[in-house]
Amino acid sequence: MSAPKIRHSAFGILSSFAILISSLLCSCTPTPAAHPAEPAVRTFLERYFSTWSAKDMDGYGACFHPQARVSFVQNGVPQTQGLTDFLHGQKMGHATAREPMTEVPTDMKILMDDRTAQAAVRWKLTQGSRIVTGTDCFTLIKTPDGWSIMSLVFYND
Repeated sequence: MSAPKIRHSAFGILSSFAILISSLLCSCTPTPAAHPAEPAVRTFLERYFSTWSAKDMDGYGACFHPQARVSFVQNGVPQTQGLTDFLHGQKMGHATAREPMTEVPTDMKILMDDRTAQAAVRWKLTQGSRIVTGTDCFTLIKTPDGWSIMSLVFYND
């Protein structure tokens, strides 16, 4: 084998080794510790989805701060509603549905401190054989009564 080919092969082996070591070091980097209140936020978000799926509109509505705003993207166009109109629309959606609807979170990413939290939640809605997926982006506030939704932005895939 000629010298350029040997150098090329050695460079390739060293490059591969460097990439392997780099990927191993990255996977060993500790992730930041979760906020101690994160389990309470997860429980709150699970309650949000379970009350909606159970058609418990009182329980579902109680998840929102009275001054909450809800925004959604439909056909690429943003829409915004106050809480009363949004909750009425959700109630009517359940009332007019031909088959029961169930929505469950499939992934949660939470960033928080002691007073607020941001959560991006992937979800799956099932209605008979129809399945829709999407994302809810929450801004939560800690109140004396627990966590409450200040803002919700959602969209379907």
